[in-house]
Amino acid sequence: MARKNKPRPAHGALGSPFLTRVSLDEGRVQAGVHPFTIPLVEQRFDLAFKAPVTFLVGENGSGKSTLLEALAWALGFNAQGGNRDNSYAEGADGHALGRALRLSWRQRVSDGFFLRAETFFNFATYLEEVGSSFLAYGGKSLHQQSHGEGFLALFENRMEDGVYLLDEPEAALSPGRQLTFLSILYQLASMKVAQFIIAKHSPILLTLPGATVLGIEEGQLREVGYRDTEHYQLTRDFLNAPERFHRYLFRSQSETQDPE
Repeated sequence: MARKNKPRPAHGALGSPFLTRVSLDEGRVQAGVHPFTIPLVEQRFDLAFKAPVTFLVGENGSGKSTLLEALAWALGFNAQGGNRDNSYAEGADGHALGRALRLSWRQRVSDGFFLRAETFFNFATYLEEVGSSFLAYGGKSLHQQSHGEGFLALFENRMEDGVYLLDEPEAALSPGRQLTFLSILYQLASMKVAQFIIAKHSPILLTLPGATVLGIEEGQLREVGYRDTEHYQLTRDFLNAPERFHRYLFRSQSETQDPE
């Protein structure tokens, strides 16, 4: 249900995470088989959650999405996106790694959702096929809204209690809508009813007060301040002086060739 009439909590009053740790069960690791060959998995990550909102940042291919898919499966969600009630697709990679995950809880919860930006259309189609009333999504078919509007309808109406895994939620959101989503995240985390684990690239969302930012580099997880992330620094430097980047990016072929 929508939360528009609920009071906004005081700044800084974030809750505690339900899920506190995700690690690997060595007895279920399949060495040399994908996705166990991803550096993050090969180096035996041990992921501790200290806050109700955790951001995973890293370059493409660093393992963020693979980890979220596996965690979704381990939590009982559809590995291609959705919640425990969806059965429209299977995610093979998530099963192998998902079985190898060991979860630790402060308080076990069963509700939640796995949002994958790339498969959100399939989820919307699934809801149409099963005759959903869309009451939990603002009362309007997700296919009758733009991609960004559909995302926000999900964020504003579907997310309440539970653990939410979001893979690049900013993909369909304009900068202004990202600020709206930032407000929703903060309100839910402050109400102590939801936990979010988010793989993302947006420096806007990284600024959420009280959130933990975990950077993935060369297979290692490290807690960082959002100003120390490459996402923030590169975006800041580019917007401050785009012409400096343009001179490098738009060099002619003759300028990039080594002299003979």
